[in-house]
Amino acid sequence: MTSDQKKIDRFEIRLSGTGGQGILTLGRILGHGLALGHGYYVTQTQSYGPEARGGASRCDLVVSSNPISYPKTESLDLLVALSQEACYAYYRYLKTGGVLVLDTGLVAQPPSNVYVGLPFTELTREHIKVPQAMNVVVLGALTHMLPWAEPETMRWALRENLPAKIIDLNLEAFDLGFYEAQKNFSESPTEWAGKPPPSKESSLA
Repeated sequence: MTSDQKKIDRFEIRLSGTGGQGILTLGRILGHGLALGHGYYVTQTQSYGPEARGGASRCDLVVSSNPISYPKTESLDLLVALSQEACYAYYRYLKTGGVLVLDTGLVAQPPSNVYVGLPFTELTREHIKVPQAMNVVVLGALTHMLPWAEPETMRWALRENLPAKIIDLNLEAFDLGFYEAQKNFSESPTEWAGKPPPSKESSLA
């Protein structure tokens, strides 16, 4: 970790949704960017259970400035839920003060009225025209929200992990998510570097 990076004691992320949404790819790129791009310690674990049949799937990341003694998530700082089923399944693991991020087009019944939301799937279909790029739209939004994630470094992680023939499309998807989050969430949770973040609700029309 370089001297200008923010210190993170331990930050737990769960990315969740259904099979076909690219959850594991999202986790791999995010982890790659945070570890090799930013220099943090990162562990990744994932579920391979019923997601092949359309059930809830997940990918967990633990991020820290220090070596990680226990690699699995226990109390989530950030839960990204891209389906109603995943939201119901994993919300109980979100710590007090943790932030819930939803696809507001797919999660019709949030378990709390305190969350951050964007219609990721709808935005992808309307602007990118390739539904499979939705996970990269989410990556862009998370890059805005995490104050220790630099946009150019995460774009580098995209180039490192995806085939050259689809890089331009995915960079467009990343920028869409980043700027939509920037526009709708004007103040990112800057206290996430070592403290529980403030939660907030999006009023996106």
